[in-house]
Amino acid sequence: MSGVLRRILAFVLSGVLAGPALSQELGAMARFEAGNVQDRWGGSELRIEISQGVPWRIFTLTNPNRLVMDFREVQWADADPSALDKSDRIAGVRMGGYRPGWSRLVADLAEPLIVESAELVTDVSDGGATITIRLEQTDQASFDLAAGAPRDPRWDLPAPAVVDTVPPRDPDRVSIVLDPGHGGIDPGAERDGITEADLMLTFGRELQDVLRRAGGFDVMLTRDGDYFVSLEARVAAARDAGADVFISLHADALAEGEARGAAVYVLSDEASDAASAALAERHNRDDLLAGIDLSQSDDRVANVLMSLARLDNAPRSEALAKHMLDGIRNAVGRVHKRPLRSAGFSVLKAADIPSVLLEVGFLSTEEDLKNLSDPIWRQGMAAGIRDGIIAWRDEDRALAPLRRN
Repeated sequence: MSGVLRRILAFVLSGVLAGPALSQELGAMARFEAGNVQDRWGGSELRIEISQGVPWRIFTLTNPNRLVMDFREVQWADADPSALDKSDRIAGVRMGGYRPGWSRLVADLAEPLIVESAELVTDVSDGGATITIRLEQTDQASFDLAAGAPRDPRWDLPAPAVVDTVPPRDPDRVSIVLDPGHGGIDPGAERDGITEADLMLTFGRELQDVLRRAGGFDVMLTRDGDYFVSLEARVAAARDAGADVFISLHADALAEGEARGAAVYVLSDEASDAASAALAERHNRDDLLAGIDLSQSDDRVANVLMSLARLDNAPRSEALAKHMLDGIRNAVGRVHKRPLRSAGFSVLKAADIPSVLLEVGFLSTEEDLKNLSDPIWRQGMAAGIRDGIIAWRDEDRALAPLRRN
């Protein structure tokens, strides 16, 4: 037991006491009633009697050597410190209030002593408690090694973090978070040595540059390398950045059939078609494949509140999707035959941020694969997206006074 106690000790809770004699309210302050110390061969024994059991802890400190006992909370008014320092090994004792709700006893040690055992025993007849501490002689090096206050999360809060002052947002600028899909252990769709993850990271960087050069946009990526980012983390990154717009970038491959041209998805509980439902299911499964299972993290109340928030935000997302499609159509001349779609993509579930998922093209289609691999074509696509976002921004600002706050 001594090995466990050397690092010291646990809180001893009095809440387990029971019996008719304890009809007094144990939450009241305990009283110090008696105490003594006796030297014994190789150490000392300290006994303290209080009117009721209370949570407590004990530890040693160095420079100078001392024994510390914290109680919640003991009234020391009638305590006689001299009764506790009649020992060659204890030089002096003092006690009193330490912090709100807690009191402290400190015994200055004349020589290095470590705690061999410590226990609190209650009297079932009257609720009184006796604390017995056995101290054992040791050398200074061992004492120093065992000394130190035990960490308690209720007391030892971390030091305040140094937080940089956030400059006020420029209301004339739009914050955009681009989300290159997949990455790392999740390469996404693959064809002819080209992966969706790599291609969308390249396009995301190109689009970021086009938007920045347009002026009025602050743009960041959810990932800027080939590594995995969970769906939840992607949404959290947008929220942490204070995003005004979230755009997830993809270029999927179809196992059956053929599709070509860009399509933009918005969030919906019911998919607009079977293909959209299958696509959303495959995207939402990415976290499970990477070892992250968020399927049990649902909170019904939170979901209801977020659904209410999305009632206001959904029209803004749909307007963004339509303007982006207009810009893409004008820039590259073609979009998907049914370009505006909806499905339950988890990555679009930020309740307070207009969010869309853009299928830039389909790797399973030869023509789209050729376009996606062409940097000149990608520049045209990025320019079309930029124009669509600018048109949406101007319209959204004009409609802002009409929205509910």
